[in-house]
Amino acid sequence: MKPNYSYPLDLDWTTDEKIKVTTFFALVEDAYEHGVDRDNLLAAYRGFKQVVPDKGTERQLDREFEALSGYSMYTVVQMARQGVSQKIKVKVS
Repeated sequence: MKPNYSYPLDLDWTTDEKIKVTTFFALVEDAYEHGVDRDNLLAAYRGFKQVVPDKGTERQLDREFEALSGYSMYTVVQMARQGVSQKIKVKVS
């Protein structure tokens, strides 16, 4: 993780929407650092998709988040969708 970075948030989002997005970003971080429960991650992703329903904006946020943090939302969500195990932990090579 890169130290001292901010999440890419839209200032037009409501407080509730910002909470949904930051919760998802935090779980993506945890998937790299400690591992997360698959169901919790997918629930947070569904909340994120309520705020960011279109793929273009999702990809843009993923690129920004990865540039800031070094973590990929796409990688984590794909691992969760594959459903290999209940705990999602990204191994960084």
